[in-house]
Amino acid sequence: MKLEIRNLKKSFGQQVVLDNISLVLEKVHTLALIGPSGGGKSTLLRVIAGLERPNQGEVWLNDAEIIFEEKLLREHRRTVGTVFQSFNLFPHLTAFANVTLPLEKVHRHPPQKAKEMAEEILERFQLMEHAHKQPAQLSGGQRQRIAIARAIAIRPKLLLFDEPTSALDPEMTGEVLDLIEELRQEGRDFVLVTHQMGFAHRVADQVAILSQGRIVECGPPAQVLDQPKEEVTRQFLSRILKY
Repeated sequence: MKLEIRNLKKSFGQQVVLDNISLVLEKVHTLALIGPSGGGKSTLLRVIAGLERPNQGEVWLNDAEIIFEEKLLREHRRTVGTVFQSFNLFPHLTAFANVTLPLEKVHRHPPQKAKEMAEEILERFQLMEHAHKQPAQLSGGQRQRIAIARAIAIRPKLLLFDEPTSALDPEMTGEVLDLIEELRQEGRDFVLVTHQMGFAHRVADQVAILSQGRIVECGPPAQVLDQPKEEVTRQFLSRILKY
């Protein structure tokens, strides 16, 4: 993955959420976005996903600019798989239908092809036994794994994870992180917002610290997490690692 962000700004009313962010990364498989709550991590992820339009600036992914016009954004979104912290599964549909629906309605696959693609990914993630259950019948970990399967099924160029374990207990967190690490080992490209510092250290090629809408530090995990240069980073890590 090559990611270039140029002078990116995003505000909601009077609140500045992304404050003139710039970043250039080349040949990176995994970027972890970490930092204090409210620092702009999820908003940056949503801009990369094409779900939010910036007020100013540019985002380039693999040398192609993301054009923030609705028709072109729809095309961009078809190439990105996004996994949210709250699962975002349709509660009235089965797990299987949650996977096939975007394949049919967004990616225009015939129903039989969508069925085959869903079966393939659910089998791979050992989820077929839960295929005909609705989300309310699944554990939090199972729901998040279904959400990841749905994101993978569309065969995206890029995966985006927005705190995928924040709603899970420790055991379920381990299940989901194991699955994400497996995807990393396959060489998939993804951007991950997380508070799991150990996991970020293990899987990320680059770690960016966002605080108050700015990237205050970015580099390899051994540098940013073990030998941070900025006081903001040191204070954040001391708080989050205290317990």
